[in-house]
This record gives sequence, structure tokens and C-alpha cells, in this order.
Amino acid sequence: MARSPADRRALAPDMLTAREAKAEHDALGAEIAEHDRRYHGEDAPIISDADYDALRRRFEAIEARFPDLTAEVSDARGVGARPSEKFAKVRHRVPMLSLGNVFSPDEVEEFVDRVRRFLDWPADRVLAFTAEPKIDGLSCSLRYEAGRLVVAATRGDGEEGEDVTVNVRTIGEVPQVLAGEGIPPVLEVRGEVYMTKPDFAAMNARQEAEGKPLFANPRNAAAGSLRQLDSRITAARPLRFFAYAWGEVQGSMPAPTQSGMVAAFARLGLPTNPLMRRCESTADMLAHYRAIEEQRASLPYDIDGVVYKVDDLDLQRRLGFVSRSPRWAAAHKFPAEKATTLLLGIDIQVGRTGSLTPVARLQPVTVGGVVVTNATLHNEDEIARRDIRIGDTVVVQRAGDVIPQILGHVAEKRPAGAQPYAFPTLCPACGSHAVREIDPKTGKEDVVRRCTGGLVCPAQAVERLKHFASRNALDIEGLGDKQIETFYRDGLITRPQDIFTLEARDARSLKRLKDREGYGETSTRNLFAAIAARRNVALHRLIFALGIRHVGETTGKLLARHFRSMEALRDTAVAASETGSPALAELTAIDGIGPVVAESIVDFFGEPHNREVVAELLEHVTPEPPEEVASESPVAGKTVVFTGSLEKMTREEAKAMAERLGAKVASSVSKKTDLVVAGPGAGSKLAAAQALGIQTLDEDGWLELVGGAAG
Repeated sequence: MARSPADRRALAPDMLTAREAKAEHDALGAEIAEHDRRYHGEDAPIISDADYDALRRRFEAIEARFPDLTAEVSDARGVGARPSEKFAKVRHRVPMLSLGNVFSPDEVEEFVDRVRRFLDWPADRVLAFTAEPKIDGLSCSLRYEAGRLVVAATRGDGEEGEDVTVNVRTIGEVPQVLAGEGIPPVLEVRGEVYMTKPDFAAMNARQEAEGKPLFANPRNAAAGSLRQLDSRITAARPLRFFAYAWGEVQGSMPAPTQSGMVAAFARLGLPTNPLMRRCESTADMLAHYRAIEEQRASLPYDIDGVVYKVDDLDLQRRLGFVSRSPRWAAAHKFPAEKATTLLLGIDIQVGRTGSLTPVARLQPVTVGGVVVTNATLHNEDEIARRDIRIGDTVVVQRAGDVIPQILGHVAEKRPAGAQPYAFPTLCPACGSHAVREIDPKTGKEDVVRRCTGGLVCPAQAVERLKHFASRNALDIEGLGDKQIETFYRDGLITRPQDIFTLEARDARSLKRLKDREGYGETSTRNLFAAIAARRNVALHRLIFALGIRHVGETTGKLLARHFRSMEALRDTAVAASETGSPALAELTAIDGIGPVVAESIVDFFGEPHNREVVAELLEHVTPEPPEEVASESPVAGKTVVFTGSLEKMTREEAKAMAERLGAKVASSVSKKTDLVVAGPGAGSKLAAAQALGIQTLDEDGWLELVGGAAG
């Protein structure tokens, strides 16, 4: 009998079969990549640092037991997340890598022993390390040329970051011009942008007084402040910087050691951490770790561990790198802090995609110097597995000082009559069915229960409206996130079809638009013109705009090509819900539409209110069917990936051309990829294609291949 994913994760890697290991490795890789995107790309983590570390350690342990899996392409081996499209890109001359983690004195000993073995360094010979606090902020690189700051960039995915030069120039601690002598012609300084606890508290107090949303913690506040499109907002935020590393250096190195380089940074006018210390033994390293841990609560900034680095730079160069981390450095993470309190209730929050997330309502308790009143319970299976009941005394952990979580309950303190928690099967926001999807391959239920209310669920409404008007959906110019939030709050737009009736409504609504929302005559006229321009829209855009779970841009195009009208898609989906209907087979027979996607489409159109929204939309919008696909082209039926910069056409034009020629355009490289078109700046995708032996072409080669078919 096949073991479930939960059962597999309970086993040591050496107890897994090769097939089980691959399945878990693939699942972990996808999960880690998603958490990287949320943490580094959106500054919005949904799990604690400790949970993330556990996922990555499990991933690496499986690879250690099954080395063949390391040959597979996985986003989990990346660093950070892809840089946002909102900012210009900066290519790092020297990659910005992350650190491997250790969690106990024994693991610190193992780390030092590995370094000695690699260097063939005898046990009686001093091997010095630096030890410094691990600041919980946002990694940033500062490039100085002739002593002047010319570019500042975030880490991004380690290879390419976001250009935040204008914003960094507003940070008072960052010198625009380096001081002193012996400055290399090019010096790329790396460090952490952060916010102190007192500054964070004062800023949140101002936010509260002004009726604005509060920030979750100093790390998210610092990251969000640095990544503002308006540098005036960044300038108003109390950001600080610590320098502790470097990238490209042209000319002589200022010092031959790690500690010497940091001292040189201080002489040049860069802020450095005074708690960094040089240690000549493992005992010294652990003693400094304990000393910093004791000071943790009283430090003015958040830290989550201590970083050890081999001090001698020549030894660092000899040690080099392994995978995503340097061999010569490690982060010794602090253990999570815990406390006990009463579970007063369980609230259900409905997310943007309809996910029902249980949140524990707690009797306030201080954990790690912060008052905690709520904690995540993850999902209904976790509640059942840990047998959490309302009224329990529970153990709360604030791992990584980010998201509190419930570890379990204190059995002897359970009140008499406490009942197991019954997870709701109806959405608490709109009353629609909340379902757990079935994986057709395993027959197992998804761990997340989701509302099927879609477009009419108020908990999802604002985010779905943003998606509906977004660039790759309806692309309504002038109807951005802030405008939608305001219009929804004031009742002007609550459903997608309201967008197209805005101009035709009574004068009172228009007066509110002009007076309350700050729209003048010109901006109001421009908004109405932009809305009118989208009354004729490509069918695939309208399908994508509906926000059906699992239906992205590519799937929207597949559905548009097959059905060629919204009515045909709707009628087939409705018919597919009937037992024995051939309509479901028609959906799943479409290349690229599997059982999971088909079920999402059927569930969406199975809700009467979703059909009502679509019907009303079709009264105002005319979907245009796609162009006929060229079935005789040289790329018909092939999967194509575009990467790097294209110089003769935009990325959207290239995708449209490929799809018109019958190709399927994918965003990532896999064994199913047939062709990769790589422009200047192509990075990991090109490397993955070469490793897998996939055909690669430059832009000219692509145009030559498709030739006359492209016309």
C-alpha cells in the first residue's frame, strides 16, 4: 500500500523508496520555492523561519541519501526570489549567495571539522573565524566607483537584483562618498538594511494615529520601505544599514582577513556592527554565540542567530562554494522562543484564492518580548493531528520572530467537555461551499479547504477585482490596486461587471467619484475611456481575469483556442458536473488541461452566482476569439521557453508569435521543454537547458527557424 505524503515525511530519508524520495523531493522543491518567493519577493512570509529551515533540511537530507536527485532542475536551489518587474534589474558581478544553517553546538563542531578536513588543517593549528550577529533585514549591495555610490541593489535571486539606488540614497547611514585613503577603484559593499525596534514602534504608532495599516515586524517594514516606487516614502522611513561583506573589488583588497575588511569598511565611513569578534577556537565561537543570545532582547534591532566566517581570505578562496552557500561560512540560528496560554477561539480567515486558514485567538501572552494574541493553526489536518480544542492550554512559538504558531496542547490542563474542533464546510464570508480538492494521482485530499464562491465572496472580492483589472488580465489603465480598494470601500465597484456600469450610473455616484475619490474632469474622462477600450477583449484575457483556481494565462489561452467563446466554455463546464456526461472528458482531453484544472473549472461554473457574474459581464464585454493556430509550422506542438533579453521584439510579442504558430510557451525549463530561446543576460534557465540537452537558439536563430510561418 502506497504511503501518503504525510507518512513519508515522518520517515527518515534512508527508509524511503527511490520513487517516494523523488515524489517528496519534487513537492518540497516547489514548496520551498513558493516560500522563497513570498519572503524575498513579496516581504510576506506565511511560515516561520524554523518551519522553513525544517523544509530545507529535509530537502537536503533527501538529496544526500539519493544523490541522483541533485541532477534535477529545482527552484529550491536558488537564492532569494526573482526580482520584481516593478524595478530595473541589476546583474550581480559576483553572485549574492545565502548561508547554510546550523542549530546546535554539535553542528557547529561538525561545520568547523568539515572546514579543517577540506583544508587538511591539523587540529592543533589555529583556525580563526569571525562571529557576528545575524541581522534580520533585507540584503543589499552598494557599488562604489572611485569612492562614489553609483548603484544599490537588492539580492533578488542571487544572480540578479532590483535597482534601489534612489531609495538607498535616502538612508542617512549610507555614505554617498567613501572617506579616507586606499579606496579601491571599484568596491561593492554588501550588508543588511534594517529598522530598529524603537523606530519600528514609533512608525507603527504614527500609522495607527493616521488610521493606516500596521506593519507586522521590523524586517517586513524595512523590506517594504526599501522597495517603494516613490523614494519620498522611503526617505520618511527610519532605515539603517550594517556592512559586513563584499562582492566585486577592483584593485588591492583593503585587508587580507574578514575582520580586517570589516574594520576597513568602518574607516571608509560605512556602519559596521560592533559585536563582531574574531574567535580562535570552537569554544570561543560558542561562547560569543551565547553572549549575543543573552543580549538579544536588549539589542535595538532584531537578530535571529550568529554568523561564523573563516577569517583568512586566502582560505575562503580555497574553500569556495557548495550549491547555494559558501563552505567557509554558516549561520548558527537561535532556537524558537515558546510560552503557554489559553486558546479562546478559532477564527477562519479567507484568503485571496479562497483558502480557509484557521487562526487561533489567544489570551495575550508575551513571547520573545512581543505580545501575541493570534497564532496560525495552518490547516484542519494540523488541528486534528495535534488535537487542538477551544479552551486548551496551548504551547505558542514565535519561531524566527515572524509568525506565531501553536505547537500543541497541555493534555493535563484540558477542560472537561472540550470537543474536537469541527472545521467549517461553508465559507464564513459568503456561505458558498468550501471544498478540499482531490489529487487524481494519489486520491488524497488537498490540505487546504477553499471557498468556491469566487467572484462574489467578499473576502476574496478586492483581490479578485485587482486581478481582474491587472496587466495580464483586462489591463484597465488607471484602475490600479489603490483605486480598486477605494472604489470597493465606497461601494462604487464590488463586482467585475460594476466596472463597466460605472459611467452609466446616476449622477450621485459620479459626484462621489469626482469629489471623494479625487478624480478631476480629465482623470475621470481618462478612466472611462480606458474602461470603454476593454469592452472588446481577447477571450483568453477574460477567462484568465475570472480568477478560476489553477487557470493561469497559458491555460486561459488553451481554453480560448478550444472553445472559442465564453458561452461554450460555460456550457461545457456546467454539463461536466452531471454524472456520466461526456463534457468532463472533453475538458480533460484538451492538451495541458488535467483533472485538477478541469475540476476547478467545473466547480467555478457550478456556483450559480459565478454564472450570474459571467452572464452580466457578457452584456458589457465582447470577447474576441483567438487567431487560428498554424498547425504546419516548425514549432507546432512544441514547448518553448524564452529567457534573457529580446532585442527585436518584446517578450509578449515573442510569446504571441510562438502560440500563433502552435507552440506552447512555458515559464520554466523541464524535461518536457523542446526549445529554449535565450537572449543576452540569460541565466539559470539557459544553464538548465544545457544540462538537460535541450535545443537552444538565440533570437536570430528563432526568427530563422520560424521563417515565413511567423508572417
